[in-house]
Amino acid sequence: MSKNRTKVVVTGLGATTPLGGDVPSTWSALLAGKSGVRPLDWEGVEELPVRFAATLEVDPAEVMPKHKLRRLDRSQSIALIAAHEAWEHAGYAHGERPGQTVDGDRLGVVISSGIGGLHTALNSYDVYKEKGWSRVSPFTVPMLMPNGSSGHVGIEFGAMAGSHALVSACASSAEAVGYAVDMIRAGRADVVITGGTEACIHPLQMASFGSMRAMSTRNEEPTRASRPYDKNRDGFVLGEGAAVMILESEEHALARGARIHGIASGAGYSGDAHDIVQPDPTGSGAAKAMRRALVDARLNAEDIVHVNAHGTSTPQGDVAELAAIKAALGEDVAARLCVTATKSMTGHLLGGAGALESLITVLTLREGLVPATTNVDDLDDAVDLDIVRGEPRELPDGPIAALNNSFGFGGHNVAVVFQRYV
Repeated sequence: MSKNRTKVVVTGLGATTPLGGDVPSTWSALLAGKSGVRPLDWEGVEELPVRFAATLEVDPAEVMPKHKLRRLDRSQSIALIAAHEAWEHAGYAHGERPGQTVDGDRLGVVISSGIGGLHTALNSYDVYKEKGWSRVSPFTVPMLMPNGSSGHVGIEFGAMAGSHALVSACASSAEAVGYAVDMIRAGRADVVITGGTEACIHPLQMASFGSMRAMSTRNEEPTRASRPYDKNRDGFVLGEGAAVMILESEEHALARGARIHGIASGAGYSGDAHDIVQPDPTGSGAAKAMRRALVDARLNAEDIVHVNAHGTSTPQGDVAELAAIKAALGEDVAARLCVTATKSMTGHLLGGAGALESLITVLTLREGLVPATTNVDDLDDAVDLDIVRGEPRELPDGPIAALNNSFGFGGHNVAVVFQRYV
């Protein structure tokens, strides 16, 4: 193993979420413990078992011209919005906006979505049935394909080192971050735009997850529905949004004088090989992913001080993840950790979740503040780790590290390690 492996750093952050239309507003809302969950007002919504979701705080139509929106699925438009913020945050030029440049042959993109253009697929089928095939948009296929966001971002910024879209359900965009790290380490790119996007709050999706009994049905209290680790949790809350980070080699970032927000230290992966939907109740697969992430990051368990958990607010998953954390890091280290589950405020962005929670983990380390898990009124008796509740928690000084976990249907487990840059 080479001792001189390329260090990968984070130089730009962008997001549009149920809490805010950009990173500063999203971060402020997280620290304030605000909820992005809202009632749905669709026609016929009263027929659905779940009538609320974590919808975007700022609709894409407020920031993107109509002619551009017509050729993009909602998931693609928000990926572009987040990518623009991250690109500008990193100090790079675009169009007439001043900034630094990067060689397109050394620029890559890895943007994932768990589902892709669901709205496009279903709306286009409605058009076909009602008006015939000739009225179906010629942009339907590029709008519905799950790699569409990666393609659009690559075109927008001239990325020619490679454009990828890994799909692993709710672990998709955590896997994207890990792949981006590998692209830079392998020397395929100096800079990679990476993240995730999802926008599939649609009656069919609400009915599908509802029939699985996977979502909270707390219709009378939407903002209190996502409650990881609470005794009365009853399922996740569907959310939408996009988060994008600019990763680059430390050498490249330092050479251009970029501000470095954190280190993307490594990622670990595993498969449960257990069930297409349910997590392995022993948490053994999740523990393997965390251990492998530490190996990849060349860190010890003692280096980890915080975990941004997958924590979806499901009765089975939350406790299994805590067991996996203890198995992966050891009982003594786990007892000293502080754990948070930010889905209590953002809802579950499915394929976009891993990227958003990676971005939050980078901010947590940089700012030294862990956003609290909200809605934990009555802590589950099975929870024996330190869950941050009430107020944000201060982290210690120094080169500390944190884990972000993401797990998906199909038994996909991904853990990503970040370190504070000092």
